[in-house]
Amino acid sequence: MKKLSILMLAICSTAIFGQKVSDYKYVSIPEYFVTFKGDSYGLEARLEKALKAKKYVVLPTNKDQWPAEARENTCNVLNAEVLNVKSMFTNKLLLVIKDCNNKTLLESKGSSAIKEFEEGLADALKMALVNVGMSNPVAVQPAITQASNTSIATGSTQTSAPETAVIAPAAALGTGNYSNGKFDVQKIQIDASQFILAKSGSSVPFAIFKATSKKDVFLVKLADNNTTIGYFENGNIVIDIPQADGKYSKDTFAAK
Repeated sequence: MKKLSILMLAICSTAIFGQKVSDYKYVSIPEYFVTFKGDSYGLEARLEKALKAKKYVVLPTNKDQWPAEARENTCNVLNAEVLNVKSMFTNKLLLVIKDCNNKTLLESKGSSAIKEFEEGLADALKMALVNVGMSNPVAVQPAITQASNTSIATGSTQTSAPETAVIAPAAALGTGNYSNGKFDVQKIQIDASQFILAKSGSSVPFAIFKATSKKDVFLVKLADNNTTIGYFENGNIVIDIPQADGKYSKDTFAAK
């Protein structure tokens, strides 16, 4: 019965955490669309204006000017690009939007019978943008907090408490180091309802855990964008890793 409930939770979690463009708040646009050799006919500015109209926050090209939640975790930011599609009699382009792992979330083609380049490409972009939904962002991913000198010495990381705390399973609280026998991770508590497992030297969390209504059971977002479940078992952190055949393998991280 326990395994059945865990399987059902894993299936539901895919629907909850499946990422789409409208889940995001921030979008980055390059200064110049490189596939338009010589002249992109103002498509960068047109794309920026259109995305802002759809309630996205278009970030400046200088990352130092980004908001903290975008600068400290680029997985909160989409990357939008417009590609030139060569055609003899029509103006064609391809709008491509990717996440921080270079995974394509949207490809949308646009074409126009208007022969003039500037007007025709603007018309094609307008068509491609039809498939981009209004921004309706989910909770942003946490910043990867660097340990202070004191934390490194004690093997733990401190984060500031949230303004509004959510009661979490007791076993979820605290930090520490864990290993599955193949590599080590550090458990970093973000707030009372979520924590991450981070590999040393990686800018992307290995796994993000979010508490569910069931004690010691979590929805887990993996670095490869797969979503599964995790839970505490005998003091260990266990993740059900999805396999290519649709089954799950048990990956156990023991406290060090």
